[in-house]
Amino acid sequence: MATKPMTKTQLVAALADATESDKKSAGAALDALSEIITKEVAGGGAVTIPGVGKVYCRERPERMVRNPATGEQIKKDADKVVKVTIAKALKDSVNG
Repeated sequence: MATKPMTKTQLVAALADATESDKKSAGAALDALSEIITKEVAGGGAVTIPGVGKVYCRERPERMVRNPATGEQIKKDADKVVKVTIAKALKDSVNG
């Protein structure tokens, strides 16, 4: 059975313990990292987090989709989607 994911508060506390700093500076660092990743990916770039993976934006072309309620075919405009590729080191550590 799966456990609950780590919350931001728990992550900040763990980060503060690991870096031997206070929770306020650990929270600020986590917020700064999130902001940097958001700006870079929104601008079309990619961010590689060593040992974790790569976050990037991929463009999807215009395509035909089906409304599941009515079965009607409709055209969906091109859009962008954020993707994460997990690092091999993380995959290997999980699979043991």
